[in-house]
Amino acid sequence: MNFCSNCGAPVTLRIPEGDDRKRYGCDACGRIHYENPKMVVGCIPEWEEKIMLCRRDIEPQKGLWTLPAGYLEKGETVKEGAIRETLEESGATVTDLHTYLMLDIVYIGQIYLMFIARMEAPRFHPTHESSEVALFSEDEIPWDAIAFRAIEKTLRCYFSDRAKGEFPFRNRQIRRKPNVDQPGRP
Repeated sequence: MNFCSNCGAPVTLRIPEGDDRKRYGCDACGRIHYENPKMVVGCIPEWEEKIMLCRRDIEPQKGLWTLPAGYLEKGETVKEGAIRETLEESGATVTDLHTYLMLDIVYIGQIYLMFIARMEAPRFHPTHESSEVALFSEDEIPWDAIAFRAIEKTLRCYFSDRAKGEFPFRNRQIRRKPNVDQPGRP
């Protein structure tokens, strides 16, 4: 951040009085700019024994497969956001959402909240965000072409739980992969 969104003056990175971490602050108007994690919402759309995946037609990870998910918008609930994202990315309508998995990805400032949902019908199609949309059984999942670690982790938890016939709420974390140049660094 270079400039204050309130008055347009330059900002500096400092620890504000009474705080415990660095924040961008405006010396002109005094506004402190808090940067909080972004909420990503999505779902695992089920149809019979298959789940729906979308091949991304936008960056990042264009050409790879994902579950329908995206940033929560102001003015919507997490369920409304997951339903909207599914419709935007696949043209599919989902219902009966139940909370399944929360992933903390602290190093990039994201929190994923994933639901399991039932597709109303096996109707879906490519959209401006997805070049292809398809139903997959567990043995058909393109594991080597999954777009994001969060989606891979979600799918692995889901199929493990499905084999047991129960879907408890899970809270997991994704940690930074060690840097090759800095061994042992999280």
